[in-house]
Amino acid sequence: MADSIRIAPSILSADMANLQRDLDRIANADFIHFDVMDGHFTGNLTFGVDVLKAVKRVSDVPVDVHMMVTDPDHMADWFADAGADIITVHWEASTHLNRTIRHLQERGVKAGVVLNPATPVCLLESVIEDVDMVLLMSVNPGFGGQRFIPGTLSKLRELRALCELHGVAPMIEVDGGVSAKNAAQVVEAGADVLVAGSAVFGSDDPAAEVELLRAIGTAALRGAE
Repeated sequence: MADSIRIAPSILSADMANLQRDLDRIANADFIHFDVMDGHFTGNLTFGVDVLKAVKRVSDVPVDVHMMVTDPDHMADWFADAGADIITVHWEASTHLNRTIRHLQERGVKAGVVLNPATPVCLLESVIEDVDMVLLMSVNPGFGGQRFIPGTLSKLRELRALCELHGVAPMIEVDGGVSAKNAAQVVEAGADVLVAGSAVFGSDDPAAEVELLRAIGTAALRGAE
């Protein structure tokens, strides 16, 4: 488990007309969470490779690309070429998940798998030793500003137990409805990377909100040890 909690503000909640300004406001974040939606897997359409290239030009914060697409094998290399530091693909959309993970890692990109809220953790049994990150969705993917699904906490505990059983420690990320109100619970259940969109970019001081989430999460982490 990490020594401190890492915070990944989701630019899905940023002001696209002032993206560089908003990126500057979260320069203290650990990752930039970059949601890719193709209009099919989620019914929403978001960012392409040109936006990722622009983000990489103006920010030194590593970019965590979450691919909510129906054919990740077709698109993943585009985002690796554009500078993604981490790419996660959905179990529900991946026909050859082991091959996809291995291919991205061979390209020098950290690779992970995402589970939707209704997808059980036990399905990760065959890949848990191979991934750099597991992302649990705590809302149904597609739109920002949704409420956290409480059942995510039990899934986190199950995932942490699976990792311990296999003797591995991938990053465990949670995305959806995370804020200062529930960050401690999420960390205590097993997460060490918190995605926060509305909570960060909807605040008066995004940088301060990042620090607050990190402090709450890290205190919960140390209390759980």
